[in-house]
Amino acid sequence: MSVTLARPWLCFDLGGEMQVLSHTLNRPGFVAARRILWREVRNADLTPDLDVPEWLDAELAGRNARDAPCFLTSRDVRAYEVATATQDGMTATAVATVGLSNAERVGTRMAYDPASFGTINIALRVEAGVTQAALIELLALVAQARTVAVTELGHDLPTGLATGTGTDCIAVAAPSGDTGFAGMHTGLGVAAGHAVYQAVRRGGEYWMAHVRRGR
Repeated sequence: MSVTLARPWLCFDLGGEMQVLSHTLNRPGFVAARRILWREVRNADLTPDLDVPEWLDAELAGRNARDAPCFLTSRDVRAYEVATATQDGMTATAVATVGLSNAERVGTRMAYDPASFGTINIALRVEAGVTQAALIELLALVAQARTVAVTELGHDLPTGLATGTGTDCIAVAAPSGDTGFAGMHTGLGVAAGHAVYQAVRRGGEYWMAHVRRGR
């Protein structure tokens, strides 16, 4: 397991093929993958007439990486955060990039320039072998941990406190196995929630202190 930065790419090598559940553009749903990628984009990359899925497919093909679920973000991928947590022998590692330039409060919507989308992208890897049901539970837990971390940043919008962005994306990865539960009463859930919370909180604090203030 490793994280490699080669801007505009960020690669989270899972250390072996795992089941991955995500809502990424190129490989949504349940898939098998050995890595999760980030592709940083700029206005020059995403022109109004561009077929984004086709463009991303070509970019991934150029890296021989069509098998990898891939996040898109305008956030500088050098500003990634990694956090690992262990509880009851269960270990989880989260990798996150955090941009809040298109922040939203859940249940409301604001008008944003798509060119400014920063996005929160989170990849979680757990070592325990889990069922598909547990992987779904982990994805929900990641969303909860992200929301808590963002809310605690106190990023106030006209619609209320930000709870995320309009383009957040999550991917969770684990070996296949018999562990059927990953809620907050389980060691796996505690480890996963803590790792995601720490990665998003640190990334959000950096964005608030440096990017939001133009420093």
